[in-house]
Amino acid sequence: MSTTEVETSAATSARNSPAGPPGRTRRRGESGPGVRLASHGILIAASLVALFPIVWLVYLSLGPDKDDYLHPGGIWGKMTFDNYTFVLENTKFFDWLRTTLVVVLGTTAIGVVISATTGYAVSRMRFPGYRKFMWVLLVTQMFPVAVLMVPMYQILSDLQLIDTYLGLILVYCTTTVPYCAWLMKGYFDTIPFEIDEAGRVDGLNPFGTFARLILPLARPGLAVAAFYSFLTAFGEVAFASTFMLSDTKYTFAVGLQTFVSEHDAQRNLMAATAVLIAIPAAAFFYFVQKNLVTGLTAGGTKG
Repeated sequence: MSTTEVETSAATSARNSPAGPPGRTRRRGESGPGVRLASHGILIAASLVALFPIVWLVYLSLGPDKDDYLHPGGIWGKMTFDNYTFVLENTKFFDWLRTTLVVVLGTTAIGVVISATTGYAVSRMRFPGYRKFMWVLLVTQMFPVAVLMVPMYQILSDLQLIDTYLGLILVYCTTTVPYCAWLMKGYFDTIPFEIDEAGRVDGLNPFGTFARLILPLARPGLAVAAFYSFLTAFGEVAFASTFMLSDTKYTFAVGLQTFVSEHDAQRNLMAATAVLIAIPAAAFFYFVQKNLVTGLTAGGTKG
């Protein structure tokens, strides 16, 4: 081939080749910029939908008049914390807080301990009837509150636990333990059995293996169980209003119910009370939120 033909071929190739460097090849499963933009927009919209009720509640709680919710635009120029001061000074808020903390933390601690030991025993030990035992726990969740109310009241009355913190804690544990036991059993199934064998080789007994090796690995599952127990005891109304007779031993849920019945037209006070009651739940969520997602997903990988 002559020099002229080579130059002509090179010039033709240069004209046919695209200008600029070649574009980056998109990897498999990688979305384009349009898809990413749409997904981010959907997530932002969903976040705004989730946050709007909370922001609106806080905003209404700052209005000084009971009818400010009808004209919310006027709240901005006259915001005040007087509603919070009224609730703290003229209600039994701190009594409700004490009762709620005792009952909720007691339910969480006892419920998580029983659920973790039960889930570990069923996950690792093959005793007679271990499968039926888990199904019996599940069956206990089939009965409505109205059916359980009378027998539970009779049992607590015989044990002299009516209007006591311990009585309400035990009642709440009957609700939280079955679900949390299933949750922890599923999470322990994801932990390799070889870790238990390594513990026995090192001279640990079953309890030592469970406490020193398994529990640290099961922290996300424990966080989910604790959060479920906390929310169940924190927001329950029927049992608390039935078994706690003294108004100084009301939980937040029952206290808010009585407050609403007394101030049904004063929505600014009700909004301030709701914000104050939500603070402990938000604080507990912030404390365990790092492990919640891992625990919720890992606990369902094995049955």
